[in-house]
Amino acid sequence: MPSQVDVYYSISDANRRKLLDLLRKGEQSAQELASHFDVTFGAVSQHLKILLETRLVRVRKQGRYRYYRADAAALKEVHEWTEQYTEFWQTSMEKLGDYLDKQNEV
Repeated sequence: MPSQVDVYYSISDANRRKLLDLLRKGEQSAQELASHFDVTFGAVSQHLKILLETRLVRVRKQGRYRYYRADAAALKEVHEWTEQYTEFWQTSMEKLGDYLDKQNEV
């Protein structure tokens, strides 16, 4: 793991992306989140720790339970970076469409 966890590293793991997807629906306890995975509770806790370090999730303690909620503000950086490729993909898809149209004419 990198010494300084960044948002790109955070979302590079499928389990962490699944946690974010689950938390998009609302606040959940660590136990509720862990029930959606075929890994140990400790592994889910480690993933939540990484998401906390990059501020993709927030935690609220109530008694002995921890409740997590998504905070997607950190994803703005990712959105802005990937947005610059929108024109590239649109142009590429248009070129592919033109090519396929020509193939169908033959």
